[in-house]
Amino acid sequence: MMKNSDLPAIHYAIWPADLQGHRFKVKLHISNPDPEGQILQMPAWIPGSYLIRDFSKHIESIEAFVAGNTNQKLSLKRLDNDQWRLPEISGPVDILTTVYAYDSSVRAAYLDTERAFFNATSLCLAVKGQEHLPCSLAIIQPDNSFAEHWTVQTSLRAAKTNNRGFGFYLAQNYDDLLDHPVAMGEFQIARWISNGIPHSMVIQGCIHSVDKARLEQDLQAICTCTINLFEPKTKKAPFANYLFLVNAVLNGYGGLEHRNSTALLCRRDQIPQDGVIFEEGAYREFLGLCSHEYFHAWLVKRIQPKAFQPYDLSKRNQTRLLWLFEGFTSYYDDLQLFRSKRIDLKLYLQLVCDNWNGVLRGPGRQKQSLADSSFDAWTKYYQADENTPNAVVSYYGKGALFALGLDLQIRAFSKNRKSLDDLMRLIWKNHGVTMDGIAEDGLDALMNALLGNRFTKTWNTLKSRYIFGTEDIPLQKWINSKIVSLKQKPLTKLEKIKLQLGMRHTDAQGWLKVTHVLEGGAARNAGLASGDLLASINGQRITSTRWDKVLGSLLEEQPLNISFYRDDLEHERMAMLNASQIPMQYELTPHP
Repeated sequence: MMKNSDLPAIHYAIWPADLQGHRFKVKLHISNPDPEGQILQMPAWIPGSYLIRDFSKHIESIEAFVAGNTNQKLSLKRLDNDQWRLPEISGPVDILTTVYAYDSSVRAAYLDTERAFFNATSLCLAVKGQEHLPCSLAIIQPDNSFAEHWTVQTSLRAAKTNNRGFGFYLAQNYDDLLDHPVAMGEFQIARWISNGIPHSMVIQGCIHSVDKARLEQDLQAICTCTINLFEPKTKKAPFANYLFLVNAVLNGYGGLEHRNSTALLCRRDQIPQDGVIFEEGAYREFLGLCSHEYFHAWLVKRIQPKAFQPYDLSKRNQTRLLWLFEGFTSYYDDLQLFRSKRIDLKLYLQLVCDNWNGVLRGPGRQKQSLADSSFDAWTKYYQADENTPNAVVSYYGKGALFALGLDLQIRAFSKNRKSLDDLMRLIWKNHGVTMDGIAEDGLDALMNALLGNRFTKTWNTLKSRYIFGTEDIPLQKWINSKIVSLKQKPLTKLEKIKLQLGMRHTDAQGWLKVTHVLEGGAARNAGLASGDLLASINGQRITSTRWDKVLGSLLEEQPLNISFYRDDLEHERMAMLNASQIPMQYELTPHP
């Protein structure tokens, strides 16, 4: 083990102390606390997930001691829900906390008898004023028979560890410590090399043996393609290794980007496993998630808004540029699948249309701009409610459409001598390699450098209409018909009626429960609201299993008599199906 004299001035020790009770113990050693009263603070949010989460709420106990002597307890004054102050003291101190951890998402911390996972934002207090200093982390092996075969998986730099990964790790500073999630347990591991850089994917939760050969082949192609996009000449990645941490569950989906790694949550049936039937579409979705989070190693983790430099984890850090950071990443995640030959052109165009049509079905796109969607992500996008589809546009979805539109406009203007790829490489050179954050209007100079003054008017129009305005992006006008065939998507009768009805729902013990009511639809005109339980339409009983059958029996432009329950009281309302309320839907196919 390392000696105390070898440790940085700030040292964390974390051990899974209570697997059955889901509790971590965390010891923070501070060699040189502020003699006037050191302040400690727990982050309120985690970078990449724009919501105040108040991680301090999971601290069950916190105590302070003179370093190395638990008999000399120090008082801790609580300043806020997430801040504490030590008394005036001249020597080293230890802070001991107990943290409850049972959040299975990629954003927090989790512990049970099967696995452990944590982001340091959930467990490690910041030593205010000393966040810039190097720090170390000791991950201690749990003394529990359930964890007998556990190993540690993290991209944090190992200093002195055993053959299972338990031991000491080093971080350049507090921000670096927060950017390397840690997983513990038993893993299936796939490994590959992309442009000389070792990559690995460690998977928990799969019952059967995963098809490592397929994963390695597909992920190697995607990662190599992305490295080459940003560095076509040097073909160098900005990291020495990269780690995909995967937790496979019954139901779940998501990812969170980090500097040299990503934490992913997916369904078990999305992972190819020996002897298990799975859908290629589900696996493709998983590869798209991998592609998305890997792309963030460049765009977000190194190319950042100035508003994020440095992160202030005590409050919201707002920017109007999430349409660039998340939207452009969403454009490239599927595009990289096509370029790496994981999907063909037909499927790629279908994915583009799925997103395009989905955006067009959302009434909120007519009210909220991409810039406002980005700025309001903290309070609207990440705190969705029953009215969200009517008030919010996704900076992921519409942002990806804008990226495609801008790509088409750049290609048309430059007669195919330039593309969005060239803009991405310019952004990487000016703001990624240098880590100089992008100002809110920072793309203006980059567009001028790429295409010159003659493109300025076009760029300003694109911004005013589609970034700061709420106009639909007219891809149908910009797509080259010599390469791709575009037509209005043919809809089945059932699809048309569902669009006219304008309602989203879920199953509630056999009842069909309304979750969202879209503006302009028959459900809205009938006065339906979130939480209502549908009983019948035109005398036909409604259940979750009979929904399609009942709607399929209706006629377009037909009057509806809708019976439903609200707060256990029965209501009956009339409405009219209206074909003019069907949003335009498109279909893209490769040109014959």
